[in-house]
Amino acid sequence: MSDVRSPEDDVEEFDGLDTDPDALRPPTKAWRARTGIEMVISGFLGLIASFVLSVDALKLAKNPDAELSCSFNAVLNCATVAKQWQATVIGDIPNAFFGIAAEAVVITVAVAIIGGVFFPRWYMLAAQAVYTVGFLFAYWLFYESITEIHALCPWCLMITATTTLVWAGLTRLNVREGHLVLPGRAGPWARRFVASGYDWFVTIGLLVVLVIIILVNYGGSILS
Repeated sequence: MSDVRSPEDDVEEFDGLDTDPDALRPPTKAWRARTGIEMVISGFLGLIASFVLSVDALKLAKNPDAELSCSFNAVLNCATVAKQWQATVIGDIPNAFFGIAAEAVVITVAVAIIGGVFFPRWYMLAAQAVYTVGFLFAYWLFYESITEIHALCPWCLMITATTTLVWAGLTRLNVREGHLVLPGRAGPWARRFVASGYDWFVTIGLLVVLVIIILVNYGGSILS
């Protein structure tokens, strides 16, 4: 008898996976298209926000005292955030300019996925790595806004939310298609978790945590 084990052997040993074998198969065209559509919508909203922030950055460059449309009060104030060093981490280039480039690439990839294009594993892992950096950067900016700047930029908050959704969609796709593989039994479990749609609870939960953090720190002063 051969000692060679097949993936199905591991599946049967993992509690619950044998009841849903389709979870370990490649996603259907419809599932990939839905994920791509979600990424396109989120990426497009992020692109709009990045574009508006880029225009505002140019306004402030001409006139540091310019009034911005998203400066509502002391808490919700894009101008306050845009004048901080965190808004231009790389030289004097506003972060929003990089956001435009990143979202344009994401939208292009997502549209290709909707059209049924399958990118090689190295490409998808590279996209995962690059966008993970963007994801962490967005949350670092959120942290800085809460702890150091003490002001929030509505457009920046939208980018944080859309970056979360795009990153979740990209991760979902890479896990489901087997590009991103967790070690041992966690691999099949992750694919079943994603195939069942449970990862959406994690994504929504993360966004809810952001809202709670904002309310705890600012409460009613957001609207005052």
